[in-house]
Amino acid sequence: YREGEGVEKDEKKHLHHLEQAAIGGHPNARHNLAIFEWKSGRTERTVKHFIIAANMGNDESLERLKKCYGMGLVSKEKFAAALRGHQAAVDAMKSPHRDKAKAALRI
Repeated sequence: YREGEGVEKDEKKHLHHLEQAAIGGHPNARHNLAIFEWKSGRTERTVKHFIIAANMGNDESLERLKKCYGMGLVSKEKFAAALRGHQAAVDAMKSPHRDKAKAALRI
């Protein structure tokens, strides 16, 4: 719905499905919601979405959160908690099978 590929472009439906995916635990959807909120001028909601996505292991959200921290939009404590949450999520996703697959894709 965002691009109108195969369906009529519809911002409301796009946002609805983005929210549903975020609620369902999709970190990239949560990150995209943060971007939408940023463009809408809702910085508090932006930061909340970035924190949630970072806690789910989304690297880009962590980087954006770092910028928000530099701008004074997020406290040191919340940023530190997001860093710990991100690392925990990344550690939880590590496995020999993933490492093997990553190595195979680099060929």
